[in-house]
Amino acid sequence: MKIDEIRNLTDEELQAELDRLHRHVFDLRSQAVTEKLEDPSMLTKAKRDIARVKTVMRQRELQAQAATATE
Repeated sequence: MKIDEIRNLTDEELQAELDRLHRHVFDLRSQAVTEKLEDPSMLTKAKRDIARVKTVMRQRELQAQAATATE
């Protein structure tokens, strides 16, 4: 997922995407243990997507704090 696509999501959609990605990483890990993964780089890509979503969530949190502090 591209960062521009992530930034266009609402807070609720970001949380849902984060939950989906966590489940996806769990599934990939269990596949890696029980069977051979078709593409081992999928695990790394999913973890990077999680980091992107968390970064955008944190940026919004900091913006909200800054807006509250200036009031």
